[in-house]
Amino acid sequence: MTRFLKSIHHALNGVVLHWKIGKNFKIQVWIGLLVVITGIFLELNPWEWVSIIITIGIVLALETFNSALETLCNVVSPAIDPKIKAVKDLAAAGVLLFCFIALIIGVIIFLPRLYLYLIA
Repeated sequence: MTRFLKSIHHALNGVVLHWKIGKNFKIQVWIGLLVVITGIFLELNPWEWVSIIITIGIVLALETFNSALETLCNVVSPAIDPKIKAVKDLAAAGVLLFCFIALIIGVIIFLPRLYLYLIA
């Protein structure tokens, strides 16, 4: 059990570190909170909540992996290297692609409810 608790401790340290150094992570957390507040206001159903929470979680996890990979790349090759740049760009592309998917999910869930709210 001690090994498990140490693992959780290290993971939480990673979250705190990412909050301290990750500009994009902070932005994504704040957007996620805004989405949750909007979902509460619009009274989402349970399946919509599942979709929203999973989507927010995946965005934050991908951003964390991206930051970890960028940090590792900077340690491995502090000098500018086209191959390292490609690795960083590909990792960032993965986050961006899922952010587009998250946007589409948000539009599918929120747009009809916002439309009804605005015309009511």
